Amino acid sequence: MGLVFATAGSSAQGHGKGHNVLERAVTGELQPAVLKAGSVRRELPFFSNETLEAAEESLCQHSPTPNCDERTEAADAVGTGVDIGGGAAPATPAHTLGCGNRGKGNQRVNQDCTFRRQAEEDITYNPLDSKNLLGGQNDSRVGFNQCGIDFSTNNGKNWGDLLPPFRQKLNEPDAQEPTASDPNRHTIEGGPGTEHTYDAGSDPAMAMDALGRGYFSCVTFDIASNASGLYVTQSPAGAGGSFFFNWTARQFTVVEDNSPFVFHDKNFVAADRYASSPNKGNVYVTWTVFRFSDTSFLESPIFGSMSTDGGRHFSTPEEISGSSDALCFFGNAFDSTLGEHKCNFDQGSDPVALPNGELEVIFNNGNTPAGNPNGQQLGVHCKPSGNSATGTAHLNCARPAKVGDDIITCEPQCDFGRGPEECIPGAFIRTNDFPRLTQDNTQNNHLYAAWQDYRNGEFDIQLSQSLDGGLTWHAAGTVNPDSGLDHYFPATDQSPQKGDRNGVSYYRTARVPNENTTPEGGFLTCNPNQGADPADCSAGVGQQNSDYVLAGGTGIAIPYDFKVLSPVFPPPDGIQTGFNGDYSGLTVNKGEDAHPIWSDTRNVDPFAPANGVLHDEDVFTDNTGLPNGKGKPGAGQIGKR
Repeated sequence: MGLVFATAGSSAQGHGKGHNVLERAVTGELQPAVLKAGSVRRELPFFSNETLEAAEESLCQHSPTPNCDERTEAADAVGTGVDIGGGAAPATPAHTLGCGNRGKGNQRVNQDCTFRRQAEEDITYNPLDSKNLLGGQNDSRVGFNQCGIDFSTNNGKNWGDLLPPFRQKLNEPDAQEPTASDPNRHTIEGGPGTEHTYDAGSDPAMAMDALGRGYFSCVTFDIASNASGLYVTQSPAGAGGSFFFNWTARQFTVVEDNSPFVFHDKNFVAADRYASSPNKGNVYVTWTVFRFSDTSFLESPIFGSMSTDGGRHFSTPEEISGSSDALCFFGNAFDSTLGEHKCNFDQGSDPVALPNGELEVIFNNGNTPAGNPNGQQLGVHCKPSGNSATGTAHLNCARPAKVGDDIITCEPQCDFGRGPEECIPGAFIRTNDFPRLTQDNTQNNHLYAAWQDYRNGEFDIQLSQSLDGGLTWHAAGTVNPDSGLDHYFPATDQSPQKGDRNGVSYYRTARVPNENTTPEGGFLTCNPNQGADPADCSAGVGQQNSDYVLAGGTGIAIPYDFKVLSPVFPPPDGIQTGFNGDYSGLTVNKGEDAHPIWSDTRNVDPFAPANGVLHDEDVFTDNTGLPNGKGKPGAGQIGKR
């Protein structure tokens, strides 16, 4: 059988506007790499949706491109700016304080009142004080997208928020080489930097350790240069997430580069939260490193780093996705110097620290064998050792094990201006199949992984279980009992006190006609509020409602029963079209007390069309008990159980 390796894009060389990898990806000049084996075509992992969204603003500032009618990740930069006069409804009724009335049944997490988007959420809790919750989301209130931070000290009843203190950090990879005071190397390519602060941030991730310290992680990058990096900063014990240390030079730096040959993306962070662990207080971060040559994509392995001193020193980044003769193939497809069985077409890693001091990391992978059009979820088990301050820290990860299959055949794709991309047609938003991992397993050594795929002819949530801390896995099946809807962006966690009481939260959206057959070029929206041309669209695309639900049960007794948490909400519109984050979050902080976190568009913007949107995207949470028992299979309906 003949094998063809295909990719799109011209030279990756260059540092100026129009030549960096993000702008090339936004315009469609650089597209996801594709493996072709006979009649089988498999698209490989690519930049996260949020990163691409942030980069679009650069193009909108310089030229009218097709992408400019989409969400641009500036502070709602595209709007008429025209005074709409005195007839518009006030932003908040007179009897409310600030914009606190925008919850409508749930607790609104972000405190921004500007009708600028917050989306893509993570949440955890303090093991020393379970009422102390730490959350985060992408936040566009100050211009280019940043990572926002949220905190609560009363179990989610009230929230404060802030933006990260990272603007003092200049991009300077040549200053990240090993020194006497820090033997670690915090760069992949090295070389000169831009010597200015970063434009944007994305992919917020949160953790709290056994000492009560909070951690906030974010990838940072420039819009019109090749600068990119990753940091993890600390909220000291007692601050509860209300304050984080500044990111300036080397302290809290994981990695940074300024090169057309490498880009850092899609991080998650974990901390050792167990008082009896030999590694208590350690913090770990994993992410994707995209590598390019002068002409094309090469690989996208998962990297990891760790700190043993609260983030002040991070270990030299190391590739952890490994290789496997049984699981991974074509690792040398785009670079003949690499190993054939390297597991290096990856995205969406998620780490969790274990009570015995070890670490499990799962991720999405595209190195499946010839003839297999689908992807897979893999996991690596690590035994961290050493001291990050002295340069001896290493993750010591084993070869990957298979967590489960990722069935992508017939997944719908939409055209958002760059060519077909995986999507939820009903809401006309981008999506992905990245796996999520339970955060807490103090009762046993059990872990649960959840992800979406298309094995049932619709997006459904899949579950896999490990009974030995991630050394081995077995697939359990589909979590959601209802059918006829798309279910996506799952988050999962289990009770810290009640064994295998597990929860999975996720979005649901109504499907469109013929969703299993993507039209040539991808689905096009029919919603005029999303910039549609009604004469050139696919029926129902961008016109279906959504909700957010929490499912729960015990172990792998699936499908889980579920409850609807949010009101019914419409698709993102105006300059927010096409995006509602890359993931949502869930933490269970005591007993069966669950705190899911998500974003939706329930709030109408009273300043439309001057502000560029009709519905704002805000972040919400709820304090609710985990459902229990098996769900009853049947046809699903948005807004109803």
